[in-house]
Amino acid sequence: MATLVDGFGRTFPYLRLSLTEACNYRCSYCLPDGYQADGRPTFLSLDEITRLVRGFAAVGMRKIRLTGGEPSLRKDLPSIIAAVSATPGVQKIALTTNGCLLPRHVGIWRDAGLTALNVSLDSLNPARFATITGHDRFAEVTEGVEMALGLGFAAVKLNAVLLRGLNDDELPAWYDYLRERNIAIRFIELMRTGDNQAYFERHHYRAEALEQQLVDAGWTQQARAPDAGPAREYAHPDYRGRIGIIAPYSKDFCAGCNRLRVTARGDLRLCLFGDFGIPLRPLLQSDADLDALTARIATQLGLKAAGHGLHQGNTGITPHLASIGG
Repeated sequence: MATLVDGFGRTFPYLRLSLTEACNYRCSYCLPDGYQADGRPTFLSLDEITRLVRGFAAVGMRKIRLTGGEPSLRKDLPSIIAAVSATPGVQKIALTTNGCLLPRHVGIWRDAGLTALNVSLDSLNPARFATITGHDRFAEVTEGVEMALGLGFAAVKLNAVLLRGLNDDELPAWYDYLRERNIAIRFIELMRTGDNQAYFERHHYRAEALEQQLVDAGWTQQARAPDAGPAREYAHPDYRGRIGIIAPYSKDFCAGCNRLRVTARGDLRLCLFGDFGIPLRPLLQSDADLDALTARIATQLGLKAAGHGLHQGNTGITPHLASIGG
C-alpha cells in the first residue's frame, strides 16, 4: 500500500478537500461581512474532484473530509459524496458543515456514502449562536444533529470555536448536552488569520485552559487513531459523549500532523498556514494525467515544514478559514 511520508517521518492518510469558498453564514471569527465572490475561476468540477481523489487514494489517502466554505451550498454534493465513496482505497468520507441544511439533506448524504459528520455549533444558547454566526438557525442545526444521530454514522461531531467573552463559560451546559448523547464536541482554539488580528486579540482564549478544567473534572485523554484529526479527545465514565480539544498554539501541535489540504480551486496546501499553494488543477483534466498527479503530490510533500508560524504571527496566505476549509 502506497504511503506518503514527509521529511520528518509523518505519514498522511487524511485529505481535507474544500468544495467551495462560498458560505451563507457571517461568523464573527471568519466572514463577518459575508462571502464576497471575486470573479476568479470556478471551483473544481465533479470530474476534477473524482480524478483528484483517485490520485490521492493512489498515494495512501484513506480518509477524505469535504469542507468549504459551506459545502452544502453545492447542489452536486450528493454526487460528489458518491464519487468519493466509489473511489478504491477510500475508507472514510466525512463532511464539515454549518448544519443549516441538515434536516433536508442529511439522509441523502448518508445514502450517498457519507460515513462521518462534523457540524459547527459555537454555542448552546440560541441568542449567542445568532450573534456569533449572524444567523438565527439554531433550531434547524440542532434538529439536523438529532436526525444524524439516528442514521448510523460512524461518528457525529460538533465544532465550537472558543471565544473569550462570547462562549467560554458554557462548559457546564455542554456537560448536560453530552450526558446521554453519543456525540463529540470539539473546542477549537481561535486562530489568527490574515484579516482578523483585532478580533483575535479581543477574543482569543487558550484551549489548554479549558483542557485543564476537563482534567480537574475527571475527564481522561483517549488514544488517537492514526487517521484522526488534530483533537486531543477526552472521555468520562458518567457521559456518553466525548470532548475534543484542538489547540494549535500548544507545544508540539504539528508533530502529529497527518493531513494535507486542497483548496476549492485545486491548489495543494501542505499547511493550513503555509506560504504557498501548489496548483494541481492542470493535472485534473484527463485520466491520463494520474501518474503525473501522484508524482507532483509526492514530490511537493518534501517541502512541508516542521510546523506553522502562528507563534511568530505568521499566518501564511490564509486570509480567513473559509478560503481553505480549516
